[in-house]
Amino acid sequence: MLNVTVKLAAPIQDGERTISELTFREAEVGDLIDAANCSNEMERIATVMAAVSGTPLPVFRKIKARDLKNIMKQVGNLVGNEI
Repeated sequence: MLNVTVKLAAPIQDGERTISELTFREAEVGDLIDAANCSNEMERIATVMAAVSGTPLPVFRKIKARDLKNIMKQVGNLVGNEI
């Protein structure tokens, strides 16, 4: 399975832990099914990306927009670029 690690320009906090990079795995059908119930495209993207990086959604939501843009550029192919 292919994994891609992305360094965050703006690290985020998860309690006492600072997250400066995330490693993403290839999305599975279950990840896409879980995101299908989201109410909009941005929520779907965040839900899938949180799942494939093993990051709790409330923590993933703290990622800055510029980092999300970079993440999508680097790992969009792992999630089929159609989430």
